[in-house]
Amino acid sequence: MPGRVYLIGAGPGDPGLLTLKGKACLEAADVVLYDRLVTAEVLAFARPDAERVYVGKEPDNHAVRQSEIHALLLEHARAGKTVARLKGGDPFVFGRGGEEAEVLAAHGIPFEVVPGVTSAVAAPAYAGIPLTYRGVASGFHVVTGRECASSAGCDWALLASAQQTLVVLMGLAQLPEIAQRLLAHGRAPDTPVAVIAAGTTPYQQVVSAPLDRVAEAVAAHGLQAPAVIVVGEVARLADRLGWFDPATAAVPQQPGATERIWTVSMPL
Repeated sequence: MPGRVYLIGAGPGDPGLLTLKGKACLEAADVVLYDRLVTAEVLAFARPDAERVYVGKEPDNHAVRQSEIHALLLEHARAGKTVARLKGGDPFVFGRGGEEAEVLAAHGIPFEVVPGVTSAVAAPAYAGIPLTYRGVASGFHVVTGRECASSAGCDWALLASAQQTLVVLMGLAQLPEIAQRLLAHGRAPDTPVAVIAAGTTPYQQVVSAPLDRVAEAVAAHGLQAPAVIVVGEVARLADRLGWFDPATAAVPQQPGATERIWTVSMPL
């Protein structure tokens, strides 16, 4: 009899943002397949005897192919094990959770989807930026920078609308091109932009700058992925609504993380 697979959203980094159901499913798992952006604090909720299998990917470096992840899910579930597929953010928001659910369904493997807090919402919130605000932004779009910057089918006129907030995930490397396309489609050069790196964690960094200078500002301050880019008037609210102080957050033991956090801004 096959086991069961839980497709769990681990949230954006702060372990306190893991849902209660996500924690319960993780504690029940015999095997945990986890991504690169899953923090050690979240992974620590797994049972001590649970097998932990790293299946993370980096940009342009997919050490474990998606097909291999599918095979691992099927292998462990067919062995009767309870499997936690632990993904940063939400599994159905650019997390390829839909592809994995499709494979499991096609092979008759019972599964559940446990939604997680996506960084598209959480990182701006920790930077003091509401994605919608009465009289300022009536809605928001969430896109992946890497695909949108290279896709001829991306509706740049829609994304450049001043009435909507634009949130770009996985787009740090494409930021110069994204800014240029938004400007070319009518977004004002002085549109405020906030780039939030390592959002919700003690390593959170925020750079704010106008659209026509944001790529230069981010390069000057050396921000690194993962980062969330917020384009729109709501980014101005960070100065008034910023509440998260990374300096007071507990610092997790992460290899290579040696610097504290700072917040820097250019005039908006």
